[in-house]
Amino acid sequence: MFIIIGADGKEYGPVPADKIQGWITTRRADLKTKARRDGETEWKTLGDFPEFAAPPAAPGMTAAPAPAVPAPATFTVPMAPAAGEARLADRGTRLVAQIIDFLAGCVAGIPGGVLLVLGGGRHGGPLAFAGIAVIVFGSLILLGIQIYLLTTNGQTVGKKLMSIRIVTWPDGAEAGFVKAFLLRMFVNGLITAIPLLGFLYLLVDICFIFRDDRRCIHDLIAGTQVVTA
Repeated sequence: MFIIIGADGKEYGPVPADKIQGWITTRRADLKTKARRDGETEWKTLGDFPEFAAPPAAPGMTAAPAPAVPAPATFTVPMAPAAGEARLADRGTRLVAQIIDFLAGCVAGIPGGVLLVLGGGRHGGPLAFAGIAVIVFGSLILLGIQIYLLTTNGQTVGKKLMSIRIVTWPDGAEAGFVKAFLLRMFVNGLITAIPLLGFLYLLVDICFIFRDDRRCIHDLIAGTQVVTA
């Protein structure tokens, strides 16, 4: 019995060798796919196990080339990443993290919003001006927290609570200030702010989450990916 790792970082198995052989035949895995025997801890490639290694040709015989088999459009078991590679954050978790960040922004503006309403709106008296000042101050405090978390851990408040983080692609190194904030958030925000074009860009950017590598346009701009922390 064997356990293999898919491109999503999840483990599949334990399954018998003949089932994995079927996956290899249908191109759902190959000899470079990471695997281990059930009960063992060392990860190897499938080609390292004698069960999947191609048998040597008999003396004087030349092995006939295998007929070409067209690759299927989709894979039930994706190609495996290198051993120790972080797992990609799932789409639902990333959505919840975005919602948390949005709610954090709303919470930061509540005290000032209350003062603004009590002061009669933005055209009111001193209480209204105080409300505007508090909103700006609260937003700056939250922005500072987000920049600090992004620079040090590749996380926002939402990503930290959901245990996911931003790293560079494909090496998984720390993203830092330039990639995690300046390119991924600030530049992305500037594009989104463009009238009409920004809205269309936002829709396409969101749709990119359904790529196999789950990298949105802002990830492609910054050279990043989102993985489990």
